[in-house]
Order: sequence, then structure tokens, then C-alpha cells
Amino acid sequence: MKKIILFLLISSFSFAQNANRKFESYKVVKNTLEIKTSDGVYYIKPYSDKIVETTYLPIGENLNSNSHAVVLTPEKVAFKIKQSQNELVFSSNGIKVSVVKSPFKISYLYKNKPLISEKNGYVKRENAAISKEQPKETLEFNLDASEALYGAGARALGMNRRGNRLELYNQADYGYGNHSKKMNFSIPLVMSSKIYAVHFDNGAIGYLDLDSKKDNTLVYETISGRKTYQVIAGDTWADLTSNYTSLTGKQPLVPRWALGNFSSRFGYHTQAEVTKTIDKYIKDEIPVDAIILDLYWFGKTVQGTMGNLDWDKDNFSDPKKMITDLNSKGVKTVLITEPFILTTSSKWQEAVDKKVLATDNPEASGGNPFKYDFYFGNTGLVDVFKPEGKTWFWNIYKDLINQGVGGWWGDLGEPEVFPSAAFTAQGSADEVHNIYGHTWAKMIRDGYNNEFPNVRPFILMRAGYSGSQNYGMIPWSGDVSRSWEGLQSQPEIALQMGMQGMAYMHSDLGGFAGDYFDNELYIRWLQYGVFQPVYRPHAQEDVASEPVYKDIITKAKAKKQIELRYQMLPYNYTLAFENNNKGIPLMRPIFFEEPENQKLLNSCDSYLWGNDFLVTPITKSAVTSTSIYFPKSNNWYDFYTGEKHQAGATETVAVSADNIPIFVRGGAFIPMIKTIQNTTKYSLADFDFHFYYDEKATNSFGKLYNDDGLTSNAYEKGAYEILNFSSTITTKVITLKMNTTVGKSFTSADKNVTLLVHNISAKPTKVIINGVNTDFKMNAATLEIPVVLKKGLDNEIKIQL
Repeated sequence: MKKIILFLLISSFSFAQNANRKFESYKVVKNTLEIKTSDGVYYIKPYSDKIVETTYLPIGENLNSNSHAVVLTPEKVAFKIKQSQNELVFSSNGIKVSVVKSPFKISYLYKNKPLISEKNGYVKRENAAISKEQPKETLEFNLDASEALYGAGARALGMNRRGNRLELYNQADYGYGNHSKKMNFSIPLVMSSKIYAVHFDNGAIGYLDLDSKKDNTLVYETISGRKTYQVIAGDTWADLTSNYTSLTGKQPLVPRWALGNFSSRFGYHTQAEVTKTIDKYIKDEIPVDAIILDLYWFGKTVQGTMGNLDWDKDNFSDPKKMITDLNSKGVKTVLITEPFILTTSSKWQEAVDKKVLATDNPEASGGNPFKYDFYFGNTGLVDVFKPEGKTWFWNIYKDLINQGVGGWWGDLGEPEVFPSAAFTAQGSADEVHNIYGHTWAKMIRDGYNNEFPNVRPFILMRAGYSGSQNYGMIPWSGDVSRSWEGLQSQPEIALQMGMQGMAYMHSDLGGFAGDYFDNELYIRWLQYGVFQPVYRPHAQEDVASEPVYKDIITKAKAKKQIELRYQMLPYNYTLAFENNNKGIPLMRPIFFEEPENQKLLNSCDSYLWGNDFLVTPITKSAVTSTSIYFPKSNNWYDFYTGEKHQAGATETVAVSADNIPIFVRGGAFIPMIKTIQNTTKYSLADFDFHFYYDEKATNSFGKLYNDDGLTSNAYEKGAYEILNFSSTITTKVITLKMNTTVGKSFTSADKNVTLLVHNISAKPTKVIINGVNTDFKMNAATLEIPVVLKKGLDNEIKIQL
């Protein structure tokens, strides 16, 4: 009976492919199933029980195994092949590939649940009017009528992107608001509410058509390149994102200072201005960890100087001293760089002589530098695909790192303007356009690995591709308008990109483009900023982005948000570790919690910050109340008032001007510290440890990750500790257990912890720590217990109610 049902499922889901494609034979070569058809060969290769790759090679083409995204080495997956008269089934313990011979069709299943099937499969359009708008090669698939679709990179379209035909062409959208169909990150990845993904493993430009014709069809369109895709399955959304980032690479753990506050604007004109700004932060006791220098560090004017890539000594007379002084104050220096070398820049001739630039058609002219005009001037572009280009560009970075520069901002890496007629060492402009920023980030990452192997790079970039997280790229959402509409699109963009592996997607807090002045908007954006990956206010010069240049009232409000950001560092750094370890995003859609809840599939009004915070940004003016859905898995507690909200309820919640609505999951462990001026002062010698008691959360678990915050691959080197927490709740006793896992190269120490147990309705009769009665205090509904966590011991706290 099961076999009949499975056959019906496959048959109903998989429609006939290209009618001219005929099955001829198959063989297995080195764990890969090769299927010969009348017009080409399919190569089906399992990477794991949850990932399978399919490549179609038309007759007359050569196999290209070069992927710009995939880093996973295929496991030796145990699989079976069963052949009947009209079907070939290739199956592992998870993924199953069904190949019906006539009419030819391929379907993918996971644990016998249909995922997706090829429709026409690979089709080459033969008409003469082929253009960028109508790429000549397509891969077509069948969709279920009900599934929601996500992915395709950074866009502002609503969470469910089904119904759109989306161009795969990285391009800035200056001053966008609450809608943007094409942005800086075009990722050829589709994720489904059925909890599977399809990644099209080809860097050339094209389109993703997510059923725009309403005929239940997914189409990948491209101008050229590989006909390769991976189907990725998962048991949960977290499992799916983990599997996808296993395929394309996990984000390296960021330096801890990257989770602090940045001072940034367009831009600081002089060394004196940089010093004055940081001194104001210190005087006002507003935490800050880095200052970002825009393009004035290498030139006095916006136009005509790009490509100098060296200090303007008139305005930055002693940059090495400036950087040293900033470092002594605990502040890192981050410099902007761009890959454009203007013909008016001081490095133009050197770049020409060393042949490091993209060229015109090498067959027609021998490969002269390709020059063209854009906003900043007449320019060439560094060929980061050419060994000479990489070496030349990296040496500029290396010299500045040796001067003390702490991080990099790579701007305009779409590239902002890159005419189709240009050529690189790896192909035409259109073939490499979308992987340019990706390859640039890899160049910097590789340079650090080779020459500064103990340093965690900070690589802030505006454009990338599938797997750019593997190179440590920290993406941001481009030149968003300084408006309520601009703020409204930010949670969606960050949530979508987190699902697609790029977990540090964030925005210019306060908004970038325009001269709109609204302190309410600024504060609401900063409040949201506490609970998203990177805290970086940034704007054009028209309106100051830094809190130190705001009026007294606005500055005080901003300061509170920045202080909270620093108090959250233990929790946030643990999220960063979890992302590095498992690929799980820091910001998560609520449907991660309830994948079957159809009402949540297009929702981004609220989201999860890690596992334990429910966040509702306020993205409109003068809001005094808002409707919030509380996921059904746990009760939720107001972070500020302690008020309880029932699991599965939708409630109208009052909104304060002082904060956005934030709620903590019942049973959660939240480690926090007191405010510090910057992360050089970070310590877990003393910290606050909040436990949100809930009688329904009878068992819960948590952890706190710690290392020096700087050393590359500290976890892999054993230079870390992890504090593990658990709770067991009965009607009479709360039992909390804490112990520490210590890496072989880390020296742990005792820790003085203030344990704060929330939501206690009556004073406990006693508190026992490791068998000894202990004093405690009650403050309203919060129990305060001093605890010394002894290294190497299992610590047990019993609270008798």
C-alpha cells in the first residue's frame, strides 16, 4: 500500500519533461549516477543524506566542475539504485531521486515526501532575439500550488517572493524605501515553505522566475555557464539553513568588537575630526568600538580621487599615530576601499603597467585596460580574478594592516558599473559580475589567512554571492532612504539574507540617503538595531548619524540603546558562535518556530533574535500600540515589565517611546554584563544571569560561549570555554545546573554571578547551592541570588518554592 501511495505522489507531482528527451542508459562512476539521454548526460551526485547535486551536460559541451559557492566535500553516502521497467530510483537514507524513463522526468523526495521535480528540465532557447532580458538557457521545475518561496538574495518584496521574476544582477538601488526588486545581493537560491531549497550553482547573470506566470513553475534563466543545481532538504528550518551553509560554508566567528557600536558617516574629512569624534564618545560615556573612514581618507573630493588607496597626507598627516592612539582607546580603525582605479588617481599608471585591470576584448586588441565613465570619474576595474590583480590589490591591504588598520569596508563591489564589453581573467563582465564582490572578499580572507593567520578579519561589503559568508563577508543593505519606508523594509531583508547564509545582514541605522530629519525615526531605528546583527549608524553628511552629535534628549535616548547593546554582548556573542558552528541565523522568522502555520509564512513584523527573544520593530510614526502574535511553543515575558503573554495568543500591546516591544521565552537563560566603554573591557569575571521561570517550561537548556574575542579559529584551537545551563521545574522546586566545558588551550576561572530568577510569585522558602543554604533577596517578582561558579565543578542551585 505504501508503495502505491508513494507512486501516486510522485506521479501527481512530477509532470513530463522535455518531450524530446529520451532515457538511454545509466552507470555509476565514483558515487555519481550518470544518466545518458538522447540530448545529453545527467550527473547526480549525493553530498549527504540531505543534499544532492544534479548537473546536466548537453551534447557537445565540456563538463565544468568549478563552483564558486560549494565548499563541502561530498560524503561517502550509502545509496541504493532500484530499476524497474520504467523507473530508476537513486536513494539514500534521506534524499530520493526518481527518474521515470518515458516520458522522461526527474523528481526529488526527502523521507518519501515529494519536494520538487523538473518540468522541462534544461532548455536552450534557439530564437535570435536573445538578450540580457531573455537569457538563452533555462532550467524549469514544477511547484506545488501552495508553497511559499523565499530567497534570490536581498530584495524588499514581502517575505513570500512567489509571483516575481527577479533579475540576478547585483545592482545598487539608491534611496530605496519599502520596495526594491533588485539590490546588491543576487543569490541564485530558492527556499520553500516545504523546507527544502534549490541552489543554482552558476555565477553568470540571469533571472529567477518564481512562478510569475501563475502556472506553478520555477525557472532559472542564465546567459551561459553550468547547468548545475543542488537540492537541499531539512527536518526543520534550522536544519535546512545548517545544511545549506554546510554546502556553501559557515561564517567565521566575527571579532567580538564587531558586535559593538560603530562611529560612521559619509564622511570624516580629517585626522582631527576623527579624533574629536571618538573623544566625544568617551567624554559622553557612550560605548564605541570602531570608527569607519569613508573615501576622504584618500582624497579631498568625492570625484576624481578614487583609486588613490593611500592617505591624503594634507588632512591625515600622521595616520599611524592616529590609529595607534585610537587603538589605545579601544577603538578600531576601518577604512573604505573600492576596486575602481580612476585614470586621474595616483595609482592609475602603476595599475596599467602591472596589468592588473579588467580589459577590453583580448582577442581583438590584445587586452588593453577597459576604461569607462561613471559617477566618480573615468575608471578601470581591478581584475580580482587575475593572480597579478589579486597580489597587487592585497599588498595595498597588507601595508595598511601593518599600519594598524583593524577592518575593511569594501564598497561598490556589485560592481557598481561594469559594462558587458569588459573582460576579466575568468570571463566576460556578465559572466563574473555577480561573483565579483564574492571573489574580492575571498581575496582579503585568503590574505589574512596567509599573512595574519591569528587575526579575525572584518570585511564589510555591499555585494556578494552564494557562500560569501564563508569568506567572512558582513553584508549591509545598501543606500536605504532615511525614511519610515526605508526602516520598514529592513527586517525582511535581514531575515531573508540570514536564511540564505548571510547572517550579518544589517542596515545603516537611522537610514542613509536624503536629508529627512526625524529624531523619532532615528531612535526607532536604533532600538531595532540592538536586536539585529551589526550596530552601525551611518548616513550622508546632511544629518549626523552619530549620537554624540545629537541634541541632549536624543543623545540620552540613543545612549540607552547602545548601552543595552553592550549589556547583551554575552548573549549576542553566543549567537555569533552558534551561527559559526551550525549556520543558524541570528535573526529568524517566526515561521522557524511554527513551519505549519500558514499565517506566518509572509510575516516579518516580528521575529526571533536567537532562540529566546521575540522582537517587534516599530516602523511607523506615533505608534502607541501594536498587535503581536506570541508563538505557541512557550509563554513570553515582557523584557522591560515582566508581564506574561500566553503561548499562541495574539494581543494588542502598548508601545513605549523608550523601547520597542521585546519579549523573552519562558524557560530562557539570558546572560548579560554591565555597560562597558568598549569590548576591550569585556569580562565574564562578574556577570548577571537571568532565568525566566515559567511553570510550563519544565525543562530548558542554554549556553554561553567565551573566548578572547580576537583569535582566529579560537574554538577549533581549543581556546574557549562554554558555560552550559539547564533547568528542571516541578511544582515545588526549581533546579538549575551550571557547568563549564573548557577547551584544551583555555584557562578558565571562577565567576561571580548574580542569578536573577524572574516571575517568582512568592518568596521561596530556601535556596540551596551545591548542598549549602544561601542568602537571597526578593525584588518584586525577581529573585536575586549571588553565585560563585566554580571552575571544573557541576554547580547545582535548588530553589524551593
